[in-house]
Amino acid sequence: MSLLFIVLLILLASLVLGLAVWGGFALWYQCPGPRWVRLLVMAAWSLPALATLAALAGAGGASGGWALAFVLALVVLLWWWRGIRASHDRVWADDVACMLVSQVNGDRVRLDNVRNFEWRSETDYDVRWESRDYDLSQLVSADLLLSYWMGPAIAHTLVSFGFADGRRLVFSLEIRRERGESFSALGGFFRKFEAVIVAADERDIVRTRTNARGEDVYLYRLQLRPDQLRKVFLGYLERAAQLRAKPRFYNTLTSNCTTIVFELARRLSPSLPLDYRLLLSGYFAGYVFDHGVLTPGYRFDQLRQAGRITERALQSAPGDDYSKLIRLGVPGVGEDELR
Repeated sequence: MSLLFIVLLILLASLVLGLAVWGGFALWYQCPGPRWVRLLVMAAWSLPALATLAALAGAGGASGGWALAFVLALVVLLWWWRGIRASHDRVWADDVACMLVSQVNGDRVRLDNVRNFEWRSETDYDVRWESRDYDLSQLVSADLLLSYWMGPAIAHTLVSFGFADGRRLVFSLEIRRERGESFSALGGFFRKFEAVIVAADERDIVRTRTNARGEDVYLYRLQLRPDQLRKVFLGYLERAAQLRAKPRFYNTLTSNCTTIVFELARRLSPSLPLDYRLLLSGYFAGYVFDHGVLTPGYRFDQLRQAGRITERALQSAPGDDYSKLIRLGVPGVGEDELR
């Protein structure tokens, strides 16, 4: 048996195995019915794949018939997969039930469905959706927030915009969970969730992570010119309008809370390179630092240490100015913002 033939067999076996694993996960996350039905369907899908792998390994007992059965099953699976469509018509969880609506007229922006919940715990909250008006000529700052919930490599990415009158608005691309549904990073690869852009009050969307969910949150001041702030702000509104017009799936790899920040940043600097830290979002602030967008004059470890807002957030009381409290000591935040 020649070396080339062996290499071809290994490549073919790897392809069959990869397709079998992908198909198994796709069926697990998308096949309707109870758990036992999904397991039964996955077993039926796996049988021709395993028989084909056995034949390729020379284990015997399998024939070209199994390989043909696997190819036919793959064709049916791909046909079914293409038919899975994102939808707005589901019973959504309260915190993602409404989609952002924007009207832009010059510098004036009218936003409907801005979230401003009062969270006492993850399950105890007051539902409050608001309409707000903003003046883009008064847009003065933007902060990058990373919220860690499953180790140092993975974080949720948010951007908070500040206005001259002290108001702040946070944008976040999130999974649009159905009622009773919980996030799954693996499910995010298999069209399990739709995507939604949430615009929220900082006391809602940041405080719920520090105080209600027990996540560890870091805040970094972004060094952006007024015209750049405006472009990124309007970029979020544009993406929100696109999602409202046509539902799309969230994707753990290609369409998530960090890739949207990268996409909007590329509008400002088209030469920004791809980087592993776009996937391992817990390290995304380091990527931003390396490209000179964080407050200058500090090492990254200094910015990270000063930007950890968790303890300050946990000490906040209902009557406190939450946004000012969490920014105490954060490099790049002016004294006038903290008065």
